[in-house]
Amino acid sequence: MDYKEKLAERGYDWPDVSQNDLPFEPLMRVGDMVYVSGQIPEGGEEILVTGQVGPEVSADAARRAAGHCAANILFWLERELGDLDRVERIAKVHVYVNAAPGFSGYSEVGNGASDVFRAVLGERGRHARSALGMSGLPVNVPVEVDAIVHVR
Repeated sequence: MDYKEKLAERGYDWPDVSQNDLPFEPLMRVGDMVYVSGQIPEGGEEILVTGQVGPEVSADAARRAAGHCAANILFWLERELGDLDRVERIAKVHVYVNAAPGFSGYSEVGNGASDVFRAVLGERGRHARSALGMSGLPVNVPVEVDAIVHVR
């Protein structure tokens, strides 16, 4: 089974995101490490979900949004490497949650991204992770995820 099929089994389409005209790159390779910029839950030109986790977005919807962010990371990795088989390991993941005061389920939301990496990459998708609450994120998305990846 290929990566796109594994992603589809989790209920996610293979992303088709474009590089916006921003003053930074979607990822940067330095030797055998790739630093993937923060990805938001977007598909094509569309932001899939907005709002703070708590009053506007449920923890389950935010967890799913984190999965979309992880899928976008995989998209950029495949674009850079030509093949996800060149991923040695997802080394570190940071999950930023746009959380309303009182919400503390950051780790639960972050599990959406972790689950996608592990489902698609198997053991190579196991990683260290931080999940942090923020008072806001770009374009009011509920979650943003970035990653540091060891490649060959």
